[in-house]
Amino acid sequence: MAILFVSDIDDPVAWRRELEKRLGPLDFRVWPEIGDAAEIDVALVWRPPRGLLASLPNLRAILALSAGIETLLEDRSLPDVPLCRMVDESLVVTMREFVLAAVLLYHRDLDRYEAQQRRAVWHMRPPRPASATRVGVMGLGALGRPVAEALRDFGFTVRGWSRTPKEIEGVACFAGRGALAAFAGGCDVLVNLLPLTPETEGILNAGLFAALPRGAVVINVGRGRHLVDADLIEAVDSGHLRGALLDVFREEPLPEDHPFWRRPNIRITPHVAAYTLPESAAEVVAENLRRLSAGRPLLHVVDRMRGY
Repeated sequence: MAILFVSDIDDPVAWRRELEKRLGPLDFRVWPEIGDAAEIDVALVWRPPRGLLASLPNLRAILALSAGIETLLEDRSLPDVPLCRMVDESLVVTMREFVLAAVLLYHRDLDRYEAQQRRAVWHMRPPRPASATRVGVMGLGALGRPVAEALRDFGFTVRGWSRTPKEIEGVACFAGRGALAAFAGGCDVLVNLLPLTPETEGILNAGLFAALPRGAVVINVGRGRHLVDADLIEAVDSGHLRGALLDVFREEPLPEDHPFWRRPNIRITPHVAAYTLPESAAEVVAENLRRLSAGRPLLHVVDRMRGY
């Protein structure tokens, strides 16, 4: 079985090492050195060039290195073979860490102290209990649910919203578009972890921001196209929103002339909230390679009609 590795951010040496620990020696090829394209059975990828996968005539499966697969689905030439998204504990752990840090930044007023420092102002703000901060999580799936549970366990008052009904102990759950405004009305901090689909694109918009309490914060760790950029800028500039922390963007890297860079109340991180670590995620990939060799159903196959 020949595996083609395609990623400009992941370490192919580490991935090969971890896979061979589990499977033995592999025919592991790193793009663009692919050899005979007809020999490639599996593509292990993050944002491959459009049309590349269609050039592999005997491809049997596409294994994504990330939980998000919308860029793959945007490739209209994508071969009609099983497409599997990444589901791994390393993604959960790193996302939990990032969201908790982001929520704590606002809960403990670190953004306000940063602004005070720029003005040489010494002013103490007494800390509040975690329960005084209401955190809403949009998306209660493989990443959203453990994030909501971690926030709950830390002591925050947590509510969640999803397209279909969910139940999480200690989390007030809302479902469906009709409940979105009621959900948002009780959020001091809004965390977006939705999958990107035609139904969720642009969901972080002026209407949703207006439903949030004045002084709320938006944290987007979902996808850049969930957010209507101009609506966020207006909501922040007007003072309705206290600020935002954004890890994902419509165009990445974020262009140097984008107005987000010049808004002190908008914090930017370069798509680092969750990361797939080969030390653990290689087992997910190895299991799918075993299943493919044995002719068994693969894990975490994407429903292309739903988009996740």
